[in-house]
This record gives sequence, C-alpha cells and structure tokens, in this order.
Amino acid sequence: MTRQDDFEKRRVHLKNLSDEELKQRFWQLSEQVVEPLLKLAKNYTSPAIERSVLLRMGFSSLEAKAIVEKVIDHGLIGKGAGHVVYRAASLKKTPIREAGLKLIEGDHWDDVLYSFGVSK
Repeated sequence: MTRQDDFEKRRVHLKNLSDEELKQRFWQLSEQVVEPLLKLAKNYTSPAIERSVLLRMGFSSLEAKAIVEKVIDHGLIGKGAGHVVYRAASLKKTPIREAGLKLIEGDHWDDVLYSFGVSK
C-alpha cells in the first residue's frame, strides 16, 4: 500500500506565510493543544500525584502515603498535599519535613484547616 502524496494540497493555506508567520502559527497551534492539558493539571489531582509531590519534597513513600491519607481525611486534597505541608510549616515556622511528620502524628491540623478557611 502506498500513501498518496497530498502534501501540496495540505500546504496551500501555509505556502504564502513567511518564516515568522509560520513560527507564530506553530506557537498558536501549540498553545491550543497544550491549553486543555494545563487546565486539567491546574484543576485536578490524585493521591498518586500528591504522593509524588511529597516524595520530591523529601518524604519517604510511607510518609507520603500517610500524609496524603490525612489530607484526604481532612478534605484538603483539592489544596494539594504539598501545599498543606508547606502551609503547616509556614504557620508553625518549622522545617517542611518536621511539619509533615507532625501532620502524620495528627498535630497542626486545626491551624491548617483554619488557615484554608475550612471548619470541621
């Protein structure tokens, strides 16, 4: 099976564009392709994504799992587990790792919930 060459037909709308115009067209189309992905990334998360964030913040996989479960239990998964840990560290003026470990132990949750405007 040979593919029919339709390159000339497909390039008709582009053939009079300059290099700069082609470059602008490329970036315009690229933005159209990437925009829905960015929207998904900004609006949705999952426990796996949140564990991954915490792993990059220096927590072990067991610690990350425990923190994410606590974040879900407290209804803050939409805020992001890393954000919750960062908020706890900022509120308590402690290192991030220490704040995360305290969250696992059940400490700091009242302050974190209050700071996000969430009541029990």
